[in-house]
Amino acid sequence: MLRAILILFLLPMVCLGKTINVCSSCQFISIQKAISVADSGDLVLVKAGTYAEHDITIDRPISLKAEGDVVIDGEKKSYIIKVESDHVSISGFKLKNVGISFTKDFAAIYLHKVEHFLIEDCTLEAVYFGMLIEKSSHGMIRNNTVSSEGTEEVTSGNGIHLWHCDNVQVDGNHLFHLRDGVYFEFVKESTVTNNLSENNFRYGLHFMFSNNDVYTDNTFRDNGAGVAVMFSKFIEMKRNTFIKNWGSASYGLLLKEIYDAEIINNEFIENTIAINVEGSTRVNYKHNTLKANGWAVKIAGACYANVFEENNFSSNAFDVSYNSKINDNRFSGNYWSEYTGYDLDKDGTGDVPYRPVKLFSYVVNRTPETIVLLRSLFVDIINFSEKVSPVFTPDELVDNAPKMKLIP
Repeated sequence: MLRAILILFLLPMVCLGKTINVCSSCQFISIQKAISVADSGDLVLVKAGTYAEHDITIDRPISLKAEGDVVIDGEKKSYIIKVESDHVSISGFKLKNVGISFTKDFAAIYLHKVEHFLIEDCTLEAVYFGMLIEKSSHGMIRNNTVSSEGTEEVTSGNGIHLWHCDNVQVDGNHLFHLRDGVYFEFVKESTVTNNLSENNFRYGLHFMFSNNDVYTDNTFRDNGAGVAVMFSKFIEMKRNTFIKNWGSASYGLLLKEIYDAEIINNEFIENTIAINVEGSTRVNYKHNTLKANGWAVKIAGACYANVFEENNFSSNAFDVSYNSKINDNRFSGNYWSEYTGYDLDKDGTGDVPYRPVKLFSYVVNRTPETIVLLRSLFVDIINFSEKVSPVFTPDELVDNAPKMKLIP
């Protein structure tokens, strides 16, 4: 629906205006000069070549399009393109060498108070910030590649950074070697779909104070940490893949102060902590696969009325870690590879309840150095004793209907 709306808004300016060409032998050899003579609805068509320009300002509703291999080199001086008008589209450019500053957030493409925009099929290299979008709405950012040359978090900006925006679709982008691949702050009713965010210094996706957003079919791989979700509500995360986000304090997904969320049909594979939850309430975790992680689910305090249902917990060092004896969360109908019960009536559900919290996970939380004892006989003995008579772990945290086989 959002895509259809955007097309309807953009069609008038694409179809009704004239075309202004930019090239080394054209009337206009400068992109900025061509824009300055354009009327509303015109197309500024930039021919193949390299253009050394920065602070290109689009202050009227036009389409800016590359024809062939077009490079705009910002020469590390400032912003490259600044958009100050509604109904603007930018497509097909290679933008490189954004200015770097610790007092200004220089970006390859900067939008401020813009409505109905489209940025597509662009390659942004050697950026500080890739796209910095503020107080804007009804936009689409699709099929772009964004990367930086930063060597650490403090020398890198974010790939796609939205602040105080709404109704924006971020689709099909590749983001790597940045601080955060995608960053949302005070962003509502927006979607992040089909993106690959990998090898970023901090997070593949980071969002705070952002409500009523949907995140589907993305891959977050080999980041400092996969995704951090903080102080938000009414979130949907479906069919995403969180893979190989390793580190001493790393995780696939961090939820902090989250309310009324749906975490469904995601894959968490080979993360230090697949899901780390703090102070989150009424979150439904259903049909997720948690495989070969250090901790599959690590729950801190003040987490209430959450439901873990029909998930696959397979070959994790610890399935569930819980730091409180009080439990207000429900585990039901999950598959646990560590389950050793039986199914006499052959209905696919174990006849013996399963306690996913092991005493040793409680010990490791308090004394991390004890992890070296993970595969020892001592650990098996203390886990068995806690299973028989729970003292340190919540005795009501139990899956009464564990599945015998992986849930398809």
